Amino acid sequence: MITSKEQIINYFKSGIKKKKSFKIGIEHEKFLFDNKENKRINYSKIKQMFSALLEFGWNPIYEKGDIVALNKGGKNITLEPGNQIELSGDKLNHIHEACAESQDYLFELRQVTKKIGINIVSAGFDPISKLDEIPNNPKERYKLMTKDMPKGGELSLDMMYRTCGTQLNIDYDSENDFIKKFKVVNSIVPVVIALFANSSIVEKKKSNYLSYRSKVWQNTSRGGLPKIFFEELNFEKYAEFIIDYPLLFIQDGEEYISGKKYTFKDFMNGKIFEVRKRLPSESDLSLHLSTIFTENRLKKYIELRSMDTCGWDCLCAGPAFNVGLLYGNLDPIYELISKWDKDKIINAYLEAPQKGFNTQLMGKDLLYWASKLLDLSRKGLNQRDIINKSGKNETLFLNHLQKLIDNKTTNADHMINRFSKNEDLSVLYDK
Repeated sequence: MITSKEQIINYFKSGIKKKKSFKIGIEHEKFLFDNKENKRINYSKIKQMFSALLEFGWNPIYEKGDIVALNKGGKNITLEPGNQIELSGDKLNHIHEACAESQDYLFELRQVTKKIGINIVSAGFDPISKLDEIPNNPKERYKLMTKDMPKGGELSLDMMYRTCGTQLNIDYDSENDFIKKFKVVNSIVPVVIALFANSSIVEKKKSNYLSYRSKVWQNTSRGGLPKIFFEELNFEKYAEFIIDYPLLFIQDGEEYISGKKYTFKDFMNGKIFEVRKRLPSESDLSLHLSTIFTENRLKKYIELRSMDTCGWDCLCAGPAFNVGLLYGNLDPIYELISKWDKDKIINAYLEAPQKGFNTQLMGKDLLYWASKLLDLSRKGLNQRDIINKSGKNETLFLNHLQKLIDNKTTNADHMINRFSKNEDLSVLYDK
């Protein structure tokens, strides 16, 4: 049972790995639309799709008799609140492996979606649907979240039902390595928002944002970019942060119980009557950590969560960009961001969803900083020099980002241009 801060600190310490054992984990979400009606698919269509995917060796996962996920080896396909699907990838060694995993998934998904009449949309925000048009599914936790989340953030339901992101999970080899990496990933959030902006269309209209997804997450309960994240945040400080953080819900057997403004400290002190004053287990701690929706967060690894979902041509670019910085070239990027003022970072964070590359940070625009970080990332990937069968290293996955920077445009700009020609919804679907 978890009864002390020291146990939580040790939980984070148990994530420490040797550098040679560092892994990469990628998670990415997709919207699914019925191709006859241009509407988000309902749960019965999800069941049909999951059933078809079983032919590719996926195994079903059930909740109270309802299929809610698929598993194959170290990979999972999970169901999000509005029937978005997410691939939670295996723990892999390098970007070549991670990109191959995504391509295999794409192949399987395309076989199935074509057969049963589903279109895929790779965007950070649903470009078509109104919130009240989106179907839900039987996952128990989403019922509680739908009720409780709006109390703490006005766009929380938009986050749940109308956003899709790409997430990268990375390792650390010491507490000091965590401190450096966590400060870096939080400091560069504005740059990441601008560079990976891909949610400019909302309800079939230009939203006046490049990343409307980021705007939504900034106004989501339990989200944002806390100022404490710019400090030299060690395991103890992070443990204190999450101990005093309100619970979203508690899993008790197959039931989910509202946190009702209890904190994790209350749980540790046996003060929650709704679960018979029982003390939290490690799985309760893990669940609590996964319901803190900040731009980045700590489990037994660091989760980077600020990238909009993008098309298959750029899917590998985000992980490559961050791996080059964090695994290949950490000290130079840490030295660079250590000179940045946290208030200016937060201001850029708030402006980046709308202004994109034109956002100012430390006297330069984010296009300048994106170019600077891309160069540092490329150096890092060259230093890693992990070669594929064609003799190319991981820098090949940065080509998409280089084109964006050279052209001073984002995926969001391309989405606006394609859609604005004749406002044809079909241009928003993956080809």
